[in-house]
Amino acid sequence: MKKLAPLLLLILFSCSSTKNVIDKNNVDPWNYSITKNLVAQKGAVVSAHPLASAVGVAILKKGGNAVDAAIATQLALAVVYPGAGNIGGGGFMVARLANGETLALDYREMAPSSSSRDMYLDANGNVVQGKSINGHLSSGVPGSIAGMFASMKYAKLSFKELIQPAIDLAEKGFAISEREASSLNSIQQDLQKYNTQPSAFLNSKGWKAGDTLVQKDLANTLKLIRDNGEAGFYKGKTAELIVEEMKRGGGIITLDDLKNYQVKWRTPHSFDYHGYTIVSMPMPSSGGILLHQMLKMLEDKPLSSYGFLSPQAVQLMTEVERRAFADRAEYMGDADFYKVPEAQLTNESYLKKRMNDYQPGIAGNSTQIKPGVLPMKESEQTTHLSVLDAEGNAVSVTTTLNNSYGSKTVIGGAGFFINDEMDDFSVKPGVPNLYGAVGGEANAIAPGKRMLSSMTPTLVLKDGKPFIVVGTPGGTTIPTSVFQTIVNIIDFGMSADDAVNKPKFHHQWLPDQIDVERSFPEATRIALQKMGYTIKERGSIGRTEVIKKIPGDGMEAVADKRGDDAAAGY
Repeated sequence: MKKLAPLLLLILFSCSSTKNVIDKNNVDPWNYSITKNLVAQKGAVVSAHPLASAVGVAILKKGGNAVDAAIATQLALAVVYPGAGNIGGGGFMVARLANGETLALDYREMAPSSSSRDMYLDANGNVVQGKSINGHLSSGVPGSIAGMFASMKYAKLSFKELIQPAIDLAEKGFAISEREASSLNSIQQDLQKYNTQPSAFLNSKGWKAGDTLVQKDLANTLKLIRDNGEAGFYKGKTAELIVEEMKRGGGIITLDDLKNYQVKWRTPHSFDYHGYTIVSMPMPSSGGILLHQMLKMLEDKPLSSYGFLSPQAVQLMTEVERRAFADRAEYMGDADFYKVPEAQLTNESYLKKRMNDYQPGIAGNSTQIKPGVLPMKESEQTTHLSVLDAEGNAVSVTTTLNNSYGSKTVIGGAGFFINDEMDDFSVKPGVPNLYGAVGGEANAIAPGKRMLSSMTPTLVLKDGKPFIVVGTPGGTTIPTSVFQTIVNIIDFGMSADDAVNKPKFHHQWLPDQIDVERSFPEATRIALQKMGYTIKERGSIGRTEVIKKIPGDGMEAVADKRGDDAAAGY
């Protein structure tokens, strides 16, 4: 096997000089480095893998725009980042075009036609543990390929040009990093348990950094899509392989489910914050409304005077997170199936009332702080990429398989993991899902329904033009990480690098605790505990990807230090 060049784990930090901009025309799958921060003039891509980011920039150099680059980067991620990059899952795109138009594209997975409200409960009405998380029955109908083809109306290059780099990476292989080797090794038992046929990811000897991962079945699937368009996935051989896999493993996705999948163009969820325009995703993503609620609940507070990660600032931000997530549990779901009271949830007087019981220096309590009483009617494993081009097209895309490697099931003969997105429904009202999120009737399972999401692809506009392109993976920590990143830049005046990489924290109403990263300041932990908060240390929170416009024509691209994420630009 080819060995990984020693440059792979080189981390380059630079934010003040264009001499550090990557300017390579070729993508070398066995010799590549990870650049965390760079300044570009013409275009930048930040994603979860350096090869995917390099593919995106190569497309920009070829004459493509930010939409082209986003499509090509997604396809490359499906090859080089199989734990979350995908063609077997779904996602959301938020974009602002050079002509000023803003877009929101929903290609979230859908519940199969034979799914039912209580499909993960036993005869006594109790949740069958793991049934909605692992294996064939946990899969929703994938939307990623349909989403890419829908976004082609705003692209400049042909789909064949955009998919070819992914085909090459799958067919010829690429060198995996130490982190990727460890990740693949961690699922070997799951692959044995939940798969009906061998796949490229099985390795009885164990994966090592520098090994080449070749995915012939996936390459053939991508070629079918290249040659037959969207039908190359949702009809014909690939669709038949998906259905055959479902039958072998007890899944319920049918040929009709695949043929009938549809993307949805949505109206972006937009609002003002301190003179900036925030553009994010509407339902079935909870992200846009949560971001709206959290930012507006603290907009009139002297947050910047408290200081970054001070006890006062963290307490205030925790309490707005608590209240927003309480409302999420009660009121949010697929608006095509349930009337989400969006206007009431984001009403300014309502949000001010939500903070009436906030007491500085005293911890709130989730048993007492419930979902709000609305005014009268007028309703963790993911990946993100950010793209900005020289014309002013900005694209923020978050896609997911839900859990790491989704359902842990590879479609036999097709070579890709399929999602376990059904767990994002409320399998039973009041019972937490994989990420501890509690939901109710608004997010109950129904055929054809889209499950509630936390994905929060977001743009921040300044004077109507792109200022920040941001998003992250992380399950329910996604909205709070995007929230904190925006606050870090706008309120605390931090650099994009610090806004992404400084310690993050998270509260989601239930469980009633503040999750903090290991690097979270000890003094602030102690102060919060004295206020009455329960602090729980955990691993990394999210992997935020940011592109920020800087004075002049330049842009700063920052990839999160928490993974193999990489920035590329020119």
